[in-house]
Amino acid sequence: MQIHVVRPGESLWSIGQMYNVPYQMISEANDLPQAERLVVGQALVIPFEGRFHWVMPGESVWQISQQYRVPFEHVLRVNNIPISAFLPVGFPLYIDMPPQMKPSIEVGAYMDLDITGEDSSSIVNEVGNHLTYLQLFSYQMNSDGTLTRMDDQAVINTAYENQIVPLMVITNIEDGEFSTELAATVLQDEERQNRLLDEALAIMDEKGFLGIDFDLEYVGAENREAYNELMRNARARLDEQGYLLSSALAPQVEPGMTGDLYEGHDYAVHGEIADFVFLMTYEWGYTGSPPQAVAPVDQVRRVIEYALTQMPADKIMMGMPLYGYDWTLPFVEGETQAQPLDHQQAIELARQYNAAIEFDETAQSPHFTYYDDEGTEHEVWFEDARTVQAKFDMIKEYGLRGMFYWVLGWEFPQNWLLIEDNFTVNKRV
Repeated sequence: MQIHVVRPGESLWSIGQMYNVPYQMISEANDLPQAERLVVGQALVIPFEGRFHWVMPGESVWQISQQYRVPFEHVLRVNNIPISAFLPVGFPLYIDMPPQMKPSIEVGAYMDLDITGEDSSSIVNEVGNHLTYLQLFSYQMNSDGTLTRMDDQAVINTAYENQIVPLMVITNIEDGEFSTELAATVLQDEERQNRLLDEALAIMDEKGFLGIDFDLEYVGAENREAYNELMRNARARLDEQGYLLSSALAPQVEPGMTGDLYEGHDYAVHGEIADFVFLMTYEWGYTGSPPQAVAPVDQVRRVIEYALTQMPADKIMMGMPLYGYDWTLPFVEGETQAQPLDHQQAIELARQYNAAIEFDETAQSPHFTYYDDEGTEHEVWFEDARTVQAKFDMIKEYGLRGMFYWVLGWEFPQNWLLIEDNFTVNKRV
């Protein structure tokens, strides 16, 4: 699909005329509640097969074909131009990807049932065609090695109806936070480890889970090897049943990173033992941080490039957020708490307060500022179609297994359309 960035004076009708697409289709594709009011800088997906590339000075057809990873001869053929053709600057070259050339990938998504509640099954039905895995968050470990159960049978059944693999997410969350002490209590004790796996396998058999995803965070250096041992034990136990094993890993960019978040995660060992890993490539911008992109593409690339030195590409699932943040200004360290919002809410805020959306080329992330009704200044960073496409291009570039989302329940219609445009999603059920 074409990504179009709204310029001053443009309307949905004029954009439709530009691409010869009915404006109602553009409105529907982007879930625009007020079709007559667009935001300057807003990224729209234009719902037609393929896209146009307007030739820039010095570009050749061959260079453009390489940029889009489409065969040179195919570009010539669909545009009906000879091999020796000279294209003037501004020529609209049509680019499409032959269906058989779309990379096949796997796509996962976490779902926090405490947030989605009764809407969980309907949310899965809405996006189910685009998912390989559904990670149900979360079964919290207790200090004796048992697990706190969830009421999740209905959404597990919905996953199966959509040919999605349900994964049981196990966390070391205690009193609402990831606990280093809880991780140590369970991981450092062989009996508790075994009890944890016994209970997990019993729940999997009972409910129909097809794999375990360990999301143990802030484990700390002192529990690193014990966590590795849990992975080894889980691998042996799960292999007996043909179940999958994965883990969620903090975004490391180099060896020896300090801090409990990083030191407990052994990229090389998890990459060897697990079927695949979920790299949590988000939360550079977070609730307590200064205003910045949640998942800047330049930083995500650093994580991926380091991970590739520790594990094969076909085990890497890149993390992608379905949300952004709204910060009140001035930012005060330890006091300012940004509020999360999704793509549609960000666009509505910009529309409401007549803010123009800017785009950070390094982070490949949109942002804007506005003043609320009380005169307080805000800064918003979020993800849009351009951000998504940049990350999809990275997945293709490095040949990754796929990507996953944190977390279902946020509205981002362009994301799901771009999955269809870029990939074929594997189904394993």
